[in-house]
Amino acid sequence: MFHELKEIIQQAVINQKKGLKSVLATVVHLEGSSYRKPGVRMLISEDLATVGAVSGGCVEKEIKHRAKSVFVDNTPKIITYDGRYKLGCEGILYILIEPILITDVLLYHFSDAALKRENLKIESYFVKEDEAFGNFGSVITFHNKKQVSFSEKFNLQVKNKASLFSQIIQPRFRLIIIGAEHDAVKLCKIAANLGWEIEVITSVKDSKQLIDFDGANSVIGASPETINFKEIEKNTAIVIMNHSYVQDLKYLISLSAYNPKYIGVLGAPNRRERLFNELFEFVPNISDVFLDAIYTPAGLHIGAKTPEEIAVSIIAEILSVIHKKEPFSLRKLTGNINN
Repeated sequence: MFHELKEIIQQAVINQKKGLKSVLATVVHLEGSSYRKPGVRMLISEDLATVGAVSGGCVEKEIKHRAKSVFVDNTPKIITYDGRYKLGCEGILYILIEPILITDVLLYHFSDAALKRENLKIESYFVKEDEAFGNFGSVITFHNKKQVSFSEKFNLQVKNKASLFSQIIQPRFRLIIIGAEHDAVKLCKIAANLGWEIEVITSVKDSKQLIDFDGANSVIGASPETINFKEIEKNTAIVIMNHSYVQDLKYLISLSAYNPKYIGVLGAPNRRERLFNELFEFVPNISDVFLDAIYTPAGLHIGAKTPEEIAVSIIAEILSVIHKKEPFSLRKLTGNINN
């Protein structure tokens, strides 16, 4: 996840300024099942403070203990963690532990990729062995083809028999909230805990500012007639919560020129038909794809009543739509939970 990698890089920079070494632990291979999958990362500071996680908590203690040698000699290594005897996850994790140094070049390109919402590619070289030392490490490739290693110790030019784990990291998921009332504030705060990039659109007459929305990246005043949506076709959800039927309709008309994957609209079920009928009147050629992306009333039917509960139901619905999953209780599942 982009936001997890961002937190790791930020903390690594802080450690460097303090004179503390850092190592990066990455799950690069899995045999069987586990709490999290290959590609998860954890930063360990020389004082054994951590950022990120690779499991529910048990694996981290083992990694911190076995990372101590990397702090001493700066030599990357591969370790395994057999969860069959400790976690009940029935899987063996292969974990790359490498020293990490955030150079100015890496920080510049990473910040630029975050700003431009570009994909990143991370490739990690390893062997399927336990307590194996060698020329192992990770390389991050940016959209402009620039490649930077996390570790100065890793030499990509040296050929070896290492296996390769490759991962594409998409930009942070973006949530656009249209509205500035109390429920919009709660939705923003809860969504921010997921690491989402949040933009809030308020009325031009509204006095709300960025400080009023905990976790938001931007707050702007606009109207349906002046708003200019950009790059909302993928990796973006929109929730309209104006508490005004007229404003909701106007924003849907503005959005009809695009094909976002999810548009949630607050409101009673009995106004849905009226909303769709008037959309047809104002946009006669409106597509079925666009209409299918509208979820109103927004949220899953979980009995939500408070603004916080409603926010949870909306976020759950967004996740189900984006991941193309039909919601149901996990206790009904008999196979792999991640399928």
